[in-house]
Amino acid sequence: MIGKKQQVIGRKAERKKEFEELTEKYDRLYSEYQELKYSFGEMKVNSDEIEKQSEEIRQLHESMRSLKHDMKNHLMVTLSYLNDGDEESARSYISQIINKLNAIHSYIETGNSLLNHILNEKLSEARESGIDVKAEVENLAFERMESMDFSALLSNMLDNAIRACIIERDSGKPSEIIVKIYKSKGYDSIVVKNRISASVLADNPELNTTQDDPDEHGKGVPQIRSISEKYEGMCDFYEEDGYFISCAFIPI
Repeated sequence: MIGKKQQVIGRKAERKKEFEELTEKYDRLYSEYQELKYSFGEMKVNSDEIEKQSEEIRQLHESMRSLKHDMKNHLMVTLSYLNDGDEESARSYISQIINKLNAIHSYIETGNSLLNHILNEKLSEARESGIDVKAEVENLAFERMESMDFSALLSNMLDNAIRACIIERDSGKPSEIIVKIYKSKGYDSIVVKNRISASVLADNPELNTTQDDPDEHGKGVPQIRSISEKYEGMCDFYEEDGYFISCAFIPI
């Protein structure tokens, strides 16, 4: 009787051990599955961004070819106006050519396909809205950040600046955005500056968002802060020399 009882206990212990081993194996396989799923998602995002980038470059080259083809005709029209002594029409025509040239901006190539896409898409949007744009961008990978987080961080910073500049433009004031992306003191840094004619922080120091927010800098600020903190980084918002400045610093 005692021997039979010991056999039952022994079988239970074996089953328990088998169950624990299977549970451990399942957890390991599930963890590997999640890693593969995440890697596949990252690859798909990168593939989509490369496809968009290729299309943007193709469109840029097409615009340049078209302009080069038309340039001879443009020069002949301008010369015709000058030969007729119609300098005003010549100046007007040249102005139209310059506007067309300004609309065809150089493609920003950083070596980071996602960074390329966001910068070129947003800065093109800014130029089309009549906003002057300057960019100084280093080839940074932002390797610690998930693609979705990086996209949300940079897009929100640029969207805030673009919205604010459109308000400045509609008020008849100069509008300008300056973007700097660089590595400094162990951080991958993003700095976005937009020209302002009046202080934003004086009336809204916490950059709280309201439905009738006139400057709209508050939109996306909580997400910028949240993403920066997620990667143990920092963000800051301040004003200097007639610019509103938003910064994000992500540890390398």
